[in-house]
Amino acid sequence: MSLRALPLILIAFIAYNVIVLAGGNVPADDILRKTIFSVPMISGARWTFSISDFLILLTMILLFIELVKSTYTSSMQMIDHGLSMLVFIACLVEFLLVPQATSSAFFFIMVGALIDVVAGALIGIRTARRDLNIGGEH
Repeated sequence: MSLRALPLILIAFIAYNVIVLAGGNVPADDILRKTIFSVPMISGARWTFSISDFLILLTMILLFIELVKSTYTSSMQMIDHGLSMLVFIACLVEFLLVPQATSSAFFFIMVGALIDVVAGALIGIRTARRDLNIGGEH
């Protein structure tokens, strides 16, 4: 199995768990609200970038790459899709059963995993249909 078959949303899932579970008994929201950096704006306000913001940004970037990956047709695509479904199921189970996973950041990671599964299937079907149509024209 190639590393390209691994769903990249898994990186955000693992990063969340490492960050939150390494915090011990501290509530997840307290850990996720910690500021990574702060930038003064021209308006006089300060824009703060928290750990939660970082995890959501990471999830969006990884989701974009996953969507681009799903446009390629190969035998690895089915493995990638199956593993994406497993990542979503793991996210859903953790969200429902683990108290540290009940945060908005984790919810967005879970939604990213769901979008990866649904969009990956739809794009894969669409791409396969297009490839069959092109092959049938010869």
